[in-house]
Amino acid sequence: MTHVLQNVVFPLERDPDLLPLYADPEIWSVIDEQPVRVSSRAHLGNILDRRRARIVAGRRVSLGTYFNAFPASYWQHWTVVRNIRLTVRTSGPATVLVYRSNGNGVRQRLDTREVTGDSEAHFDLTLDRYSDGGWIWFDIVADESAAVFEGAEWTTEQEPVRTGKASLGITTFNKPDYCVQTLASLADSPDVLELVDRIFVIDQGTDLVADRPEHPELSERLGETLQIIRQPNLGGSGGFSRAMLETLDRRESDFVQLLDDDVLVEPESLRRSIVFGQYATRPTIVGAHMFDLLDRPKLHAWAEVVDEVPFMWRTLYQEEFPHDFSASNLRQTKILHQRLDSDYNGWWMCLIPMETVREIGLALPAFIKWDDAEYCLRAGEAGFPTVSVPGIALWHVSWVGKDDSIDWQAYFHARNRIVAGLIHSRVSDGGTLIRHSRRMDLKQLMMMQYYPTALRHRALRDVLSGPTHMWQNLATAMPGARELAASFPETVVHRDDSTRLRARKGRVVFKQLKRNEFDSPTGLRLRWFTLKTLVSHWIHRPDPANLAQPEVEFGKLDAHWWRLPAYDSALVSSADGRGKTIYTRDRAQFRRMLRDTVSLHRSLRTRWPRLAAEYRRALPELTSPESWRRAFEAHR
Repeated sequence: MTHVLQNVVFPLERDPDLLPLYADPEIWSVIDEQPVRVSSRAHLGNILDRRRARIVAGRRVSLGTYFNAFPASYWQHWTVVRNIRLTVRTSGPATVLVYRSNGNGVRQRLDTREVTGDSEAHFDLTLDRYSDGGWIWFDIVADESAAVFEGAEWTTEQEPVRTGKASLGITTFNKPDYCVQTLASLADSPDVLELVDRIFVIDQGTDLVADRPEHPELSERLGETLQIIRQPNLGGSGGFSRAMLETLDRRESDFVQLLDDDVLVEPESLRRSIVFGQYATRPTIVGAHMFDLLDRPKLHAWAEVVDEVPFMWRTLYQEEFPHDFSASNLRQTKILHQRLDSDYNGWWMCLIPMETVREIGLALPAFIKWDDAEYCLRAGEAGFPTVSVPGIALWHVSWVGKDDSIDWQAYFHARNRIVAGLIHSRVSDGGTLIRHSRRMDLKQLMMMQYYPTALRHRALRDVLSGPTHMWQNLATAMPGARELAASFPETVVHRDDSTRLRARKGRVVFKQLKRNEFDSPTGLRLRWFTLKTLVSHWIHRPDPANLAQPEVEFGKLDAHWWRLPAYDSALVSSADGRGKTIYTRDRAQFRRMLRDTVSLHRSLRTRWPRLAAEYRRALPELTSPESWRRAFEAHR
């Protein structure tokens, strides 16, 4: 029996920015070892439909693109598939050229086929040379007259290891417009629905999916596949755990596919992730990459890891990301040809085998932040790897246009990272985690960001109180954090549509540096800067004029921890550019919080071994289906 591993597809939307991810008719060169696009001749008019495209006479189009090349190294390393077939259908005179790459991005031609008329070309390929990395793809060259690409698939005759379907779990909070768009794209994708058992929409908001005018039609089209479940806002962890719990009762589901609400989905990616999970040699968490919803060709994460020291997440080769596919194509970007292994994948889209759920339980009651990373770390320790597979992706609003480390989410960033470290860190006393956390406090205090510092201190106190607090404040931690904002003037965002704020000394302008280059103090300079700044904030009385009106103005990208402390007050643009925030030096606040920072981190270091043992003992109860079932009953 023939099984389709991957379809060649073109964008659902007529958006020119999306074309580089699907088809590449451009001419490229290399200048100073960097890929440079020489031509700009991609036209939406040549995309005929979801599977077909026109190849202009004398032109060459490469399908060696993010969504249409075949990630051979990942299939070879993680699945049982060894023999695949590429089938390419064309009409008109053309040449089909099949290529491969290795882990260094070196290109080699595998086969060439001249075709005429209505043609179906088959290429039988073996996955045996891709241990370090590499893709397989094909180009089409039209002859003196135009040709039409009629479709292509990557298939295998090998049988999957697992044959069950997946249930989708979409957690939403007041973003029904995105949800109905996702549901509509699924309803329009019968080949995806063939692999879907149930679609659970966990609606935790007040602006409901069921109240949208599109809902009746979608409900009729999807039938019993769609189930909307309402519950109070228990965060991402509560919504996704509900989806896991519901899927546990579905005998037809071998997987649960978690999806964020504020995303645009490539339906083919959903299909590919399920198929990859079915062919994996052992139960494997299959993660998806994330493109920027507001800058569509930019990829933000290829493979994510948690560094043991200081127990913090990051993207592998983070200096290379985000990667802009309109500026540097797949074929010429060497780093994208390596096989990169992940520690975890964000739950914007993540396929989890039900064997994993049955063995390790559900998510931590973390509300948001670190629930996905902690779960994958826990799964990895139990023998269930996480694979972030190229060619499987969606679009999500990136962290570039927001800064959730200084709003109410600062509580969850701090608490959940420490809890995850207590459970999973294999380094004595969490390595440098505590020092890194204390350093974060100091930076925020020097920047006059007292609200996130207060939230971080609340998080530390809760961690020190023991693991039971995670159930006790599951539904109250977020409203409590938001309520605390009223006590801190810097949380007010001043919009320009009313009173236009001005700084006494105007906007401070700094030299523009290269990407990933900073002029921050380091080494001995850093120690002297920190000591001098802390003493200054402790003893210095702000100038009353700077309290009455901001002293200077900073652009968001210029407002670093080594620049703001030089001033009594500062007007800083918000991350989304919609307003400005006033940061003002408060000596009394600073003194009190500095003492708390020292005291709380000292307590955490002293009690780390005991707390780690306590949280590890509590982990089965914190993540069990029974505990979550009780929580859902309690928060009806």
